[in-house]
Amino acid sequence: MSNLSGRILTPDGWVAGRIEYDEKIASVVGDSGGSGGSDDGVTILPGFVDLHVPGGGGGDVMQGLAAIRRCAALHASHGTTSFLATTITAPADDIDAAVAAISEAAQDRGSNEARILGAHLEGPYLNPERLGAQPPFAQAPDLAFIGGLCDRAPIRLVTLAPECDPGHALIKQLAARDVAVQIGHSGADYDAAMEALAAGARGFTHLYNAMSPLHHRAPGVVGAALAHGEYAALIPDLVHVAPGAILAALRAVPRLYFVTDATAAAGMPDGEYPLGRHTVTKRGGTVFLADGTLAGSALTMDQALRNLVSIGVDLADAAQRLATYPADFIGAIDRGRIETGAYADFVALDAELQVTQVVVEGETVFAA
Repeated sequence: MSNLSGRILTPDGWVAGRIEYDEKIASVVGDSGGSGGSDDGVTILPGFVDLHVPGGGGGDVMQGLAAIRRCAALHASHGTTSFLATTITAPADDIDAAVAAISEAAQDRGSNEARILGAHLEGPYLNPERLGAQPPFAQAPDLAFIGGLCDRAPIRLVTLAPECDPGHALIKQLAARDVAVQIGHSGADYDAAMEALAAGARGFTHLYNAMSPLHHRAPGVVGAALAHGEYAALIPDLVHVAPGAILAALRAVPRLYFVTDATAAAGMPDGEYPLGRHTVTKRGGTVFLADGTLAGSALTMDQALRNLVSIGVDLADAAQRLATYPADFIGAIDRGRIETGAYADFVALDAELQVTQVVVEGETVFAA
């Protein structure tokens, strides 16, 4: 049995004490009479759960198994203990091959890697006028193809544009299989977004970005999210969304959660990197297409945490939105929380919120 001591964020609040664990958490033991921080200044948060990860560490998910493992190792070193490897818009054969590699990686976690919980399909059923940095392979929904993928691999989340899904047949099929559906890369109006929610969509992909915006006489997808969304994902790199818009979303969406949308450029120096069949350029911490379009990010979850705290978000609230809410959204209720019986997934931070240790399923995968 291992243990780790510090100021621990539990579902019931902060506890000064220690976690005793093997693969799962055996107990959280408070110091007698203690209610403040630990003597060594260590803060222990539930491991981050990132539901939108197209790449990292130079590896692009669409490149296959070796690249996915590079991605899993890079994000583990930044506090992500589990994630959804994310495919992007591509020909069907490319998606099929990537999903097969994701499934293989999910079954066999490497010793320095985060746990892959399954796949997030971002497309290809997107509005071709709202692709953003997605490659130009938008398609009409193919229910048989998606059904086959779900039969063969752990598909946990699908992003689609509801206007590209006549009668919401795909949303209904996915909801019936317990696959979470998010609205994204969509030009739908408010009413169409509401119809998609009624059909079984449950969230919104990178809120504000690549979707019809909020106007007071045309609320769009953003308006539907702010008025009715229980869950929505947002990229808090402070480039995709301005701080004031993040704070507005926090007031409106009860379980707003945060993702990186990290490309292969995450954790790498400036230069060119793959994004599916695109090439993107990292400059100064931001990732672009040649025409200047934002192309995912180079964000990591520990930097997301620091960014949120820097704009006034409470540390405990930020941590919950980086761990507990995303885990809950895909039904992974044994992740994203520090409590007895949950997986021993946590990240230790110093006083500057820099990562000092990362534990995945009881194994230290990173130590500063």
